[in-house]
Amino acid sequence: MKLKRGMMTVQKFISFPTIESGLYMFGGHKHTVNGGWSFFEQRHQVFEVMVVVDGHQLTEIRDQSPMDLGPGDAIIIAPGTLHTNRNASKTASMTYMCLHFDFEDVQVRSQLIGLATNKLIPANSLLAINSREMLDGIVALSQSHSHDFSTQVEVEILLLKYLKQVNRILSEENNHKVMPFSNKEAKIGRDLLIAIEERVNNDDEKPSFNFSDLCQELGISSGYGHRVFKKVYGVTPLRFIDREKYRKAQRLLEYSGNSIEEVAYMIGAANVSIFSKQFKKWSGYSPSEFRKQILRKRSVKSKNKTGYFE
Repeated sequence: MKLKRGMMTVQKFISFPTIESGLYMFGGHKHTVNGGWSFFEQRHQVFEVMVVVDGHQLTEIRDQSPMDLGPGDAIIIAPGTLHTNRNASKTASMTYMCLHFDFEDVQVRSQLIGLATNKLIPANSLLAINSREMLDGIVALSQSHSHDFSTQVEVEILLLKYLKQVNRILSEENNHKVMPFSNKEAKIGRDLLIAIEERVNNDDEKPSFNFSDLCQELGISSGYGHRVFKKVYGVTPLRFIDREKYRKAQRLLEYSGNSIEEVAYMIGAANVSIFSKQFKKWSGYSPSEFRKQILRKRSVKSKNKTGYFE
């Protein structure tokens, strides 16, 4: 669309958002268990959503009273939470669905942890209904056991739509409920997050830094900063720093002409060997293997030419 202003033609420009979802899910299933079933105490570094389909499940969060989940009831367990699950009946069977998942958006993570995790979500609530619909949809897609690319995409779409619904529900609830952390803690957590993002992603800053340095700049102890950050965002600051460095390394390896040695320096690694080991731990590929994979995916061929697209 062109807008005329005198003798000058102004092009209308609409920018598209940059998207790096970082969506991750594993260990999802629908399971019918016998009476007396129980699962040992465990914790995960990701979220877990569970919905009871039939029967009753007792879920116990460490230092909390057991919760009795009936048909349609749901629970979302926060990262790092010690918990146990068992069939409430010694004789009758029970059916449940569950899924472990994680995603990048720290603000939605903060709301989810603050408003909806580690508590019984009643069957008639919008959050429980959406949780069941999402899991029912994934069960239907997974019944063929093919789990091919098309199925994986459809599953990812269901989970993304679910997170969109969760964000909407929590945004509405945020106006009426008190978060489990104070406004001061929320501000400190946000200040630390911004400081980490700026240190990692600003190439003018020193590429290597300690979390304790950031805390000192904010006038707080590193122990207090660690506790507040994890309380607000459900992830340790060191894990968040690792995540930001990995995302930067991916971008540099994919889009820049920097050598692997230069990329290692730009994310603050002591040397190339350490960077290579860490990147393989993050991605399963060495930096050179990752770069080759990306170039192969971006290669385009036609009758007339071969090239790369940006």
